[in-house]
Parts: sequence; C-alpha cells; structure tokens
Amino acid sequence: MQEIQKWVYDILINIGLAEKTAGILDNYIILAFIIGLATIVNYTLRAFVLGAFKKIAARTKNKWDDLIVERKILNKFINIIPAILLYILLPLAFSREEFTDLLDFIQRLCLIYIIAIILRFIYAALGVVYEVFERKQTLKNKPLRGFIQIIQVILIFVGGIIIIAILINKSPTTLFAGLGASAAILTLVFKDTLMGFVAGIQLSANDMLRPGDWITMPKYGADGDVIEVSLNTVKVRNFDKTITTIPPSALINDSFQNWRGMTEAGGRRVKRSVFIDMNSVHFCSQEMLDKFRHIALLTEYIDRKEEELNKFNESQQIDNTVLVNGRRQTNLGVFRAYLERYLKSHPGINETMTCMVRHLQPTDKGIPIELYFFTSTTTWTLYEGIQADVFDHILAIIPEFGLSVFQNVSGSDLRKA
Repeated sequence: MQEIQKWVYDILINIGLAEKTAGILDNYIILAFIIGLATIVNYTLRAFVLGAFKKIAARTKNKWDDLIVERKILNKFINIIPAILLYILLPLAFSREEFTDLLDFIQRLCLIYIIAIILRFIYAALGVVYEVFERKQTLKNKPLRGFIQIIQVILIFVGGIIIIAILINKSPTTLFAGLGASAAILTLVFKDTLMGFVAGIQLSANDMLRPGDWITMPKYGADGDVIEVSLNTVKVRNFDKTITTIPPSALINDSFQNWRGMTEAGGRRVKRSVFIDMNSVHFCSQEMLDKFRHIALLTEYIDRKEEELNKFNESQQIDNTVLVNGRRQTNLGVFRAYLERYLKSHPGINETMTCMVRHLQPTDKGIPIELYFFTSTTTWTLYEGIQADVFDHILAIIPEFGLSVFQNVSGSDLRKA
C-alpha cells in the first residue's frame, strides 16, 4: 500500500510539483484510479455477463429468466461488485495510519451504499419470485403477495437498522436490543400491518380466500371477484367494475360469503317460486287426463298413477260418484309431476344435484310452487339464460293444466272488467 503511494508521490515530484502538493494529490489520484477501475469492472460485467445471460434467456423456454431480464435483476446484482471493490481498495488511497477518520467515514458511506444496493436487489428478486410462483397453476390462487410483502417489510426494517447503526457507529445488536424494549410502541405503530399479517396467515391456512374467488360482503359493499390479497388490503372487483378494498382482519372478524364452492361443484342453484291461484286447483276429469296423456313427459306418469289410484279405490270400495271419496289426481299434482320431468330432461340442468318441485306455505297471493334445481354451468350469463328459459316455459304452459298464475289486480284488469 505504502509502495503504491510512494510510487505515485515520486511521479508527482518528478513532474515538478511541490512536496506538500504532491503529498495531498497522490491520495486523490489513487482514489480516482480505484473509482475508474470499479467503473471499468462495472461496464465489463454488464457487457459480458449481462449480455451472455440475455442470449441464454432468449433461447430457453423458461419464463423466470425472461423476468430477470425484464425486471433488470442482474443489473442490480452487478452494481454490488464495484461497490465492494471500492470498499476493499480504499485503504490504498488513504492509509489507516494517516487518514483514520477520513477512511472510516468513506468506508462507512460505501457500506451504506452496498447495503442499499443489496436491499434493492433482494426486494426486486422477491417481486420476481412472486411473479414466477403466481404463474404456476398449483399456486395461482394462493395469497402469496401478502407473504412476499411481509418478507420485504422485514428486509427493509432490518436493513434500515443496520444502516442507522453504521451511521452512528454503533453495533446493530445494540439497536435491536433497544427496539426489543420498545416492542409495545412498535406493536402500536405497526398494528394494522401485524393484524394484516396474522389475518393473511389465517386466510391462507384455512383456505378461506384466494385470488379469483367471488365473495359477497354487504358490510363493505363488496360483491365480485378477489383480484389481490396483500398485506394491508384485499381488493375486490365488483360486478359494476368498481373496486372495493377490505382489511384482511375484517374477513376474519366479520362474516363473508365465498362462492368458490359453487364454482367448484359445477352447478349454480336456482330457487324460485311461481304463485298459483288457489281457485284454479281442482280434480282432473277424464277428458283432462286423456289430454295430459298426449304430453310426452306425462304419458307414462298418467297411466301409472291412474293404475295406482284405481287399485287403491277398488281395494277400499270407494264410491266414485262422489269426487271427495278416495284418491284422485289434481291438475296441480299433474303440473308438479310435469315440472319434475321437464327439469330432469332439460340439457342445461345438472342431473347429479338436487332437483325438486315442492309446495310452500299458501299465502294471500296463492300457492307458491317452488322449483329447486342446479344449472349445469356457473357462468353468470348462461345461468341467467337457463333460468329464464325454464320459467318462460312454465308461465306459458300453466294454462294448459287448467291453472292460473296469481297476479295483483292492475288498472288494465279493472278497465277490462
């Protein structure tokens, strides 16, 4: 080290500089040489290493290396090497014996710069890791962003403590010990972050929420698809294209509805009623039964049901001259049987899931006949189309069974009367 300084000093003396001036300049000339060397190393690495990596990435089918190039991760890593080189070679310019304080100050600045570059590199690399894992099919719907953000926050926090320790020339362990004593204050300051972190772990561990899930949470006005699960917020794109942000802790403390089960099951439920006027319900005459036999879905049912009822009435010696006696088919019963068969034959209805037609409690609006079934698709537009198709048909064929749909009296009804 001293030999290099003496060599530069001798050159300056030989060109005619005064001893005092030469004694000052030799240090800065060596410093300029070190900086120049670090710059050359930086450009050399960029030209050869970075260039070679770009060519390899262009030839491979992997996506992660393309992301490294796009996000300039390797550029950030290369910046670390010249900084380390500068830190190591600084004593050549300023000897520790002569320039103790100055060398210590400059080296501390270099250390801070090195730590900042390393933090920047790791932070960016974690972002690439998130993008790579998000593209994997098995991890696509996992809330990875929150965990990556936690690591990034811890990284910045630890790096910040180390930088402060270097600036004030104290051991980082001393600062960490002091922070331990201030844990209560830190907990209060980072309360939302900590709650979000804990909530994110619970949401992930219990598989309560994934990006892409359709959730409903009326308290926060959320009704749509989850597009992001981060450390402090869960973003939901509502069906009106607005964005609702919900704290992760709210999803743990409050109730919300997740429609993922419906999507995975492959069928979406329809539960709707048609109100039948009770005055239109009556026993089926023979003419009506003959008419119903011509309906393809009812032919086998009418014959089988009539045979069953006739056997029962004969066994009980029922007097058929009075309709109240014995068991007889009603137009509403035949209508229900038709609806059951119609739903099971419909191509848009899931045959493997519950499908039924039932009476509900009669009201002042008539008898509710409820259709309970699942469509064979969960796509919203197709679901609505199937549902509308079914009820269009039902409303159109109700008069064929001698039934009437209940409807409140309107002005046009009064004018017709």
